[in-house]
Amino acid sequence: MGAGPAGLAAADAALAAGAEVTLIDTAEQPGGQYHRMLPEAYEAADPGALQHGYGSFDRRRRRVLGHPRCSWWAESAVWALERRDPDADGPPLVHVLSGTPRRRHVLEPDALVLAAGAHDRVLPFPGWDLPGVYTAGAAQALAKGERVVVGDRVVVAGTGPFLLPVATSLLEAGSRVLAVLEAGRPGALARGWLGRPWELAAQLGKSGELLSYTAALGRHRVPYQWGRAVVEARGDGRVEEIVSARVRADWSVVPGSERVTAVDAVCLGHGFTPQLELPVAAGCALRPAPGGAAGSPAEAFVAVDDDQRTSRPGVYAAGEITGIAGAPAARAEGAVAGWIAAGGDPGSRALVTPRRNRDRGRAFAARLALAHPIGRGWPGWLRPDTVICRCEETTYAAVCRSAADPTGTEPRVAKLATRAGLGPCQARMCGPTVAELRHQGGADRASEADGTDAAPSDADRLWPVGPHHRPVAEPIRLGELARPPEPPTTPGRSETPGRSETPGRSETPGRSETPGRSETPGRSETPGRSDSSKPPEQS
Repeated sequence: MGAGPAGLAAADAALAAGAEVTLIDTAEQPGGQYHRMLPEAYEAADPGALQHGYGSFDRRRRRVLGHPRCSWWAESAVWALERRDPDADGPPLVHVLSGTPRRRHVLEPDALVLAAGAHDRVLPFPGWDLPGVYTAGAAQALAKGERVVVGDRVVVAGTGPFLLPVATSLLEAGSRVLAVLEAGRPGALARGWLGRPWELAAQLGKSGELLSYTAALGRHRVPYQWGRAVVEARGDGRVEEIVSARVRADWSVVPGSERVTAVDAVCLGHGFTPQLELPVAAGCALRPAPGGAAGSPAEAFVAVDDDQRTSRPGVYAAGEITGIAGAPAARAEGAVAGWIAAGGDPGSRALVTPRRNRDRGRAFAARLALAHPIGRGWPGWLRPDTVICRCEETTYAAVCRSAADPTGTEPRVAKLATRAGLGPCQARMCGPTVAELRHQGGADRASEADGTDAAPSDADRLWPVGPHHRPVAEPIRLGELARPPEPPTTPGRSETPGRSETPGRSETPGRSETPGRSETPGRSETPGRSDSSKPPEQS
């Protein structure tokens, strides 16, 4: 599932191994967020603007989409994975919605590669629900994919290196970036990035990318400030100013350090949350993210072995659902997953470079987690009436009351009591936040919020992070569900094949039977392969 860096690399490797591949993505064009492309209407624009490594990506994109054994399903959504009978081997059935009007299809892959990616995590604060407050990823998507700026006076804030490309994209699209605020303090950054410095020699590509971003900020005289966070947004009908403050190592606010800045947009990113709905639906085992041992309810990732196999037979995973390590690591994981899923030799020389790059990416992910942890003191930013779940307008006080209620220890009961997570996003945005607030001992904060006095039980403290169990992963209309699924066309023979050098999309998606891979499940008819196959190209 998905045609981002991991999915596209997996499809490329699976094709090289001899498989027939179905590549599925919700977007009109492949590339994911990292290589988000302009719509075809923007023909005069430079497609590689605002992107690193566009040339190698474009070569791979053309090679994959132009391959006779690849069926490209654009603007298609995997809305469910259905496990087969317990006695049956192989990956789950893949339920897809595709076309206009949308039609239902059921694919039966021989192998399945999941590369669903991740989305932004944003910590709440008073006023974060005002218009003009954006996730960093949304702001970058508008700048890269539409050349639309979110505002003229913008502050970018949060934690992690992703803030730099977001600020750069905004500058190149025409915004004035007033500041980049990194909540992490220099000590944590030094521990993460300067320990065992010789290992950073393998990340020279990232160093060049970092230098290009810092040079762009320097040219536009954008200040980069450590140890400062946005703790409030204010405005009448939309954001007009933000309050930032210096924060300690645990992200608690230093009194008297508040500063007010006039803005018309603020872009926030506090790390990423992997999209685990489909891996969980497939029955894949999860592993705790780095930092879980510290007691905070850290996000989980899909557990994979050295060949990117999950705990489910015939199901592979690659990219940010296995760990947040950046696009190069995602490409390497995708290459390994696609090659093995297609029946390629695990000992092939073609996998030497992808495995090495994958392992370097995992080391980078460990540094990233150490350098940019989420401080445990951020709930101090909140007020009783601060909205935690924007879909259902659930407040901080309501979440605290639920944490203090001994009858609400079961997550589903707590969800019904507060309605947090019952809205359109189905807890994708608020789930980790609600879980963390409860985990940290919501009853103590409940007494501060509304005068109650009770202690959270062990069940409260162990409430799992993020309700990833969603049998229906994407919205589907009842009318679409009532109609029987249409049989897919012959592999690689869609009515209007989306396999041209300029990516198109099939009117009636084509389908293949052996795992190709994509951030939306790919598959192919026979996991064919030959030891002499062309190795997956790495870039």
